[in-house]
Amino acid sequence: MPPSGTSRAGAEGPRMHGARASSRDSHAEGGGSSSRASSGDLDGGTASGEPRASVSAPLRVLHVSSGNLYGGVETLLRTMALAQSGRADGAVHAFALCFEGRIAEELRAAGAPLTLLGPAKVSRPWRVWEARRSLMALLQREAFDAVVCHAAWPQALFGPVVRTAGVPLIFFQHDALSGSHWAERWARVTVPDLALCNSRYTASTLRSVYPRTPWRVLHPPVRDGGPGLTASERSSLRGELGADPRDVVIIHASRMQEWKGQRLLLEALGRLRQVPRWKAWFAGGAQRPEEVSYEEGLKAQAVALGLGDRVRFLGQRSDVPRLLRAAEVHCQPNTGAEPFGLVFVEALYAGLPVVTTALGGPLEIVDASCGVLVPPKPEALALALRELIEDESARRTLGSRGPDRARSLSAPSVFLDALEDSVRSVARGGAA
Repeated sequence: MPPSGTSRAGAEGPRMHGARASSRDSHAEGGGSSSRASSGDLDGGTASGEPRASVSAPLRVLHVSSGNLYGGVETLLRTMALAQSGRADGAVHAFALCFEGRIAEELRAAGAPLTLLGPAKVSRPWRVWEARRSLMALLQREAFDAVVCHAAWPQALFGPVVRTAGVPLIFFQHDALSGSHWAERWARVTVPDLALCNSRYTASTLRSVYPRTPWRVLHPPVRDGGPGLTASERSSLRGELGADPRDVVIIHASRMQEWKGQRLLLEALGRLRQVPRWKAWFAGGAQRPEEVSYEEGLKAQAVALGLGDRVRFLGQRSDVPRLLRAAEVHCQPNTGAEPFGLVFVEALYAGLPVVTTALGGPLEIVDASCGVLVPPKPEALALALRELIEDESARRTLGSRGPDRARSLSAPSVFLDALEDSVRSVARGGAA
């Protein structure tokens, strides 16, 4: 499918976390850790009032997103495209992005059908109209059983186009919603047929924007990072990053945003200066000016705490699964509620014990079998880390249970089956 337009990544398609200002990067109903969709609405309704469509041909689903940054949404899209390429049957998942960038390149590399709609920017209304026209042309040119808008920004801009085209509309909720951000208020105008929530935590906030929309919890897919490193590969990578074989490496891998807990982790590590044989790696690069300032502040904080020779800031990395397999402990102590937390599942696949704060989506991922949950306080975090640094047996026991936990939560094949079942629940005969 030829792209309908190209552009360098722009400043629109914003990413705001949770109730602080959510426009899109993961516990309203009870329990269960399976990534199969669980259905209901916040008042106990059914997932869909529509009869299931009888579809003989493969389903065709279009996923719409911004594409200008790289975080959890983009990781999900990439994982979905790669998982689809390995399936002999199942739905065809196509993608439409506004901006050229890393995720566009990755989708192409995976062989996924991709259309660029054009650099839609709310500050330039004519570009929004141009992108909307591109989407309408795509929907008129090709038949889709449903369109999935990933987060509030594409839902606000493109939901009306999908409605006009007569295609079932699904909203994929990646963040906690407050109903106060402009993108959420705009998105509220176009009610989807179904909402897919990436955690029970985010589902509990859906009513602030869509109080009567049926919903399902669908934990995002996460690929197993593959076999562990050989002894020589592991030793080489650790040596390159300043860790010798006796060091316990604590790894934090996320975007440079304060609520992701880098500052809190440094405060805890400062309390462990006298504890020998540990190093810390911070993987993740700044993508916005405010993130550049935040990263610079973290580096200054590490020096001020006397941690300059024990902490490495690795910048943006495309090999996080390898980094995880070269470390001993994963620690991302969020100070705000994470909607879900893909990297926690990646760490479990890698066989690492996970240390995090007892907030939001990670409560659905991490339990006492595979990690440690603490309050967002440096003293409590330092104590949990010290115990794992000094107790190799505890690290091995917790880490050994991680892969099974990860597969039960986020196996890509299970995700695709549940997603396709959700599409069938809203598909209407001839709706293209």
